[in-house]
Amino acid sequence: MPPKTATILLAASLAAALPGNGPAADLRPPALEPLPTGAIRPRGWLKEQLRIQAAGLTGHLDEFWPDIQRSGWIGGDAEGWERLPYWLDGAVPLAYQLGDTALRAKVERCMDYILTHQQEDGWLGPEQSATGQYKPRDPWPVFVAMKALTQYQEATGDPRVVPALERYLHTLAVQLEARPLFEWNRMRWQDGVLSVHWLHARTGEPWLLDLGSAMRRQGFDWMAHFARLPFTEKAGRWEHESHVVNNAMGVKAPGVWYRQSGEAADRQAASLALASLDRYHGQAAGHFSGDECFAGRMPSQGTETCAVVEYIFSAATLASILGEPVFAERLEALAYNALPAPFKPDMWARQYVHQANQPVAKISEERVYTTNGPDANVFGLETNYGCCTANMHQGWPKFTAHLWMALPGAGGLAAIAYAPCRVTATVKSVPVTVEVATEYPFGEEAALTVAVERPVRFPLQLRIPAWAGGATIAIGAEALAAPAPGTFHTVDRQWSGSTLVTLRLPMRVRLERRYNDAICVHRGPLVYSLRIGEEWRQVSGQTPHANWEVHPTTPWNYALLVDEAHPENSFEFAAQQRAGNPFDAAGAPVRLLARGRRLPAWALEKNAAAAPPPSPVTSTEPLETVTLIPYGAAKLRITEFPVLAE
Repeated sequence: MPPKTATILLAASLAAALPGNGPAADLRPPALEPLPTGAIRPRGWLKEQLRIQAAGLTGHLDEFWPDIQRSGWIGGDAEGWERLPYWLDGAVPLAYQLGDTALRAKVERCMDYILTHQQEDGWLGPEQSATGQYKPRDPWPVFVAMKALTQYQEATGDPRVVPALERYLHTLAVQLEARPLFEWNRMRWQDGVLSVHWLHARTGEPWLLDLGSAMRRQGFDWMAHFARLPFTEKAGRWEHESHVVNNAMGVKAPGVWYRQSGEAADRQAASLALASLDRYHGQAAGHFSGDECFAGRMPSQGTETCAVVEYIFSAATLASILGEPVFAERLEALAYNALPAPFKPDMWARQYVHQANQPVAKISEERVYTTNGPDANVFGLETNYGCCTANMHQGWPKFTAHLWMALPGAGGLAAIAYAPCRVTATVKSVPVTVEVATEYPFGEEAALTVAVERPVRFPLQLRIPAWAGGATIAIGAEALAAPAPGTFHTVDRQWSGSTLVTLRLPMRVRLERRYNDAICVHRGPLVYSLRIGEEWRQVSGQTPHANWEVHPTTPWNYALLVDEAHPENSFEFAAQQRAGNPFDAAGAPVRLLARGRRLPAWALEKNAAAAPPPSPVTSTEPLETVTLIPYGAAKLRITEFPVLAE
């Protein structure tokens, strides 16, 4: 029997063993289709942010970090497991979004090696990591490599990618009968199935869906996990099921599988996943805690940078597959708050974990974390563990890649999140560009210039955030009907030439009760944190990729005086012309002024802020004016504040 025929029969038999599935039929199309890699180019502050990233670790890791420079994936003697694929998963879209020729050359060399060194039976990458730490022929790092390869194919049209993936997945189907998914790949099956679906969309081969069914059967049941989350408090030990990064990846599993199952329960499980994580481990910036594993809602526990970037990708994936505004809103909240928070402003260093309440970032033998080491919240190259150094690169590029999506059948365009960019697409066979000029999330307005090569009618869907009561849309000088918050508002018209669409999203201060009845402050998509004076101290390594502690130079232990019924009366908004990186405390373009009193008894415990004293609180200290800046700009911060009783 020919090997390909044997593989198809094997994959089909595996799928048939999955209760309720039977032979795969076809995929449900996503509600919104992501545009090809490179179709969205950053502009304005976003382009500057991506340039900073390319000039920092992302653009230079391959020059000095052994796990990238000498990776086993490119024939070297260093780690040949997940780290080079992780780096490529962010470096590939970054290179093509910026049109960065130097970075393009770097990723193209890696891709060429991977594609020209595929093994005879189809396996991609090394047989085993050079360190010998992981089992041979582990599918997990190949799942990541496939994500990088699919983005690379979209950007370049390289004809080698599709057959290479097809050969690998045939080999994987054979392997799964003899050795089912295990350890990391068992938890992260959904990331592999994403590429299975990507390939199916291009080949139509039914055996690919049978393989997807086999992976789902052998993989961890994320739908049952989130339906009744077994970890409702801080985890006491490390395990796969409570690992923060596994869960951030697993959030997308219900949506990924819904495309094959069509079951309403799978669709509903995606929203339930977010709700469960928020309820038991949610943090103010939209992510959830995990100092390796779940750590509860206390704002000093911290979250891995890996988990933040994976949660961004999961939210974007769910927004695409399900088309529900809630996932797009979470995507934006994560990108504008939790994503920039753990990075040194020049992006030459990152934290392994960052904290919502983080008045100091220092090496500490006594620490609040369950499993992390003494340097977990230090800004550095490889502090605590190197996985974040490898994986952090996908955050901004994946966000940029999902700002806009196509409606089914390329019949229109949808704005998922707002940032300055240029979108190039084909709608109903007509070339279309959309130029988005905005200072959002720091400003309220976005000017969208829609240009078409020839007249064409199509719907333009604009997401109206749930917080944006009173939003307005105008076509030229003509005001349209008021859009409803928390929806996609459709502008369906004949487009001709160049048309200006002006969107205004009013940003009002909102207060949210958090841990111990503390409050956090929102305005628009941004969370605001206390600005604390920062003293950066190099503790090891070589610049620019050194390791840094950050110590406070101003007090941090404040309670705020707020009028919860009328929060706008408690804060004064101020803005200044943006100059440079908006996620640097020195250049934050927006701020809120508030009043508060110090709480001398609220101090550090284990070199982290103690839990906020239960509100309401009293203090005899003088009433002061304090400054709040965007969460992502404050590298030292207090985000959950006790509330004064007066």
